[in-house]
Amino acid sequence: MAQKPTPEFRAEAVRVALTSGLPRKQVVADFRIGFSTLSRWIQQDRRDPEKPTVQSDLEREVAELRKENRMLREERDVLKKATVFFAERSK
Repeated sequence: MAQKPTPEFRAEAVRVALTSGLPRKQVVADFRIGFSTLSRWIQQDRRDPEKPTVQSDLEREVAELRKENRMLREERDVLKKATVFFAERSK
């Protein structure tokens, strides 16, 4: 009788299937599981309300990057103004 896969194994198979860009046929071959099994795990994973979705992770990362981008632009603008100030002063 086959052993029941661990939650970590299931989570890794789902993560690879959703994020790697590999065809699902390749993922099931790599993990040695059935195609319908992987499909069922993915459906269950998407319905899990306690698990953060890949989309929410991406949205959070985009927000952080936008904040960092805004700060870098402000710093750049301050440096530009300081450069102009000191260039005029040295004349």
